[in-house]
Amino acid sequence: MRRFSPTVRTCAAAQKRLQSVSDRAARAADLLGTRVNVRAAEQNRALLEKMDARAELQLRLQETVEGLSVVAISYYGVSLLTYLLAPIAYSYGWDKKYVSAAMVIPVVIGVMLMVRRIKKHVTK
Repeated sequence: MRRFSPTVRTCAAAQKRLQSVSDRAARAADLLGTRVNVRAAEQNRALLEKMDARAELQLRLQETVEGLSVVAISYYGVSLLTYLLAPIAYSYGWDKKYVSAAMVIPVVIGVMLMVRRIKKHVTK
């Protein structure tokens, strides 16, 4: 037993050292995994912020296009109504430009309400 005692202690010490190295390696792997997860979360957050900014920009662009559409549709609506109502206006002695000017506000309001109604219907 005396002869085996140093060998047994050496094996026990080697086992302790091996277990210690194994524990440190596991902790290092956990830390590395955590670091990778944190970086992936940061990248995802940055990507989501960019997507949010793009969505906001796209919404502003869409609202601008809607406003320009109201102007364009109103312009054509006033032009068509002017051609339609000009003969009637001449019979009352009114000038064509006054008839056009009188129709601008009602036509713009009507087009805006129409666009708002369509937008509300589409978003439901």
